[in-house]
Amino acid sequence: MSVFASFKLLKEDMESLGWVIEAFPFKYKSYSYVVLAKLYQRHERKPKFALMKAEFIRQDDASINKTFPVNSAGFDTTPKELREFFGIEYGSNIGDILKQFNEYFAQFIPEQVTLNKPDLLKDSMVRSLSESDSEDPNRLYCFDARRNGGDGKRTQFNDNKTRLLRPTLYSLLKDEQTVSFFYSSDPHQEESDEQILTKFSQRKAKVI
Repeated sequence: MSVFASFKLLKEDMESLGWVIEAFPFKYKSYSYVVLAKLYQRHERKPKFALMKAEFIRQDDASINKTFPVNSAGFDTTPKELREFFGIEYGSNIGDILKQFNEYFAQFIPEQVTLNKPDLLKDSMVRSLSESDSEDPNRLYCFDARRNGGDGKRTQFNDNKTRLLRPTLYSLLKDEQTVSFFYSSDPHQEESDEQILTKFSQRKAKVI
């Protein structure tokens, strides 16, 4: 069985459920990390055999982070990059050391998407989704849902962000794929599901 076979199963589950990102914790030596497993998007350059990307973010300092392509056989990168980022000691048996590291990390990889995550993981996912959608990561407060012009579909990033932050609102509008959700960095601008749905319905009625 391939050492990172779980990534293949996770990718299949993410695609079937419409998720582009998943998060899970990882600890190595004295450091704890948030790992963001991300599907490649159409516009991205993807290594030939890569399944997805794995971004490692140090919990004690988010500025220390690194993204590696991964496939079923392991990390699609150089041994030097792995050693330098994770602080793996060099030895004459470096191949065996890295094999042990891969086997250790593989124990943390989930095979399925996990809902109801702790805030630490959810916050990292939301930040990444906002940045991928070219949006200020501090925009966390939903205040509106509007239909896109020209029947354009909402991005998967906007979709997943709303699933995480406003699950009830999302469940009511999830089938309206031409509707995007709007966020503000000001908590005072946040509106309830009822307020957002009322505005959305009134707007829809005017069009009709």
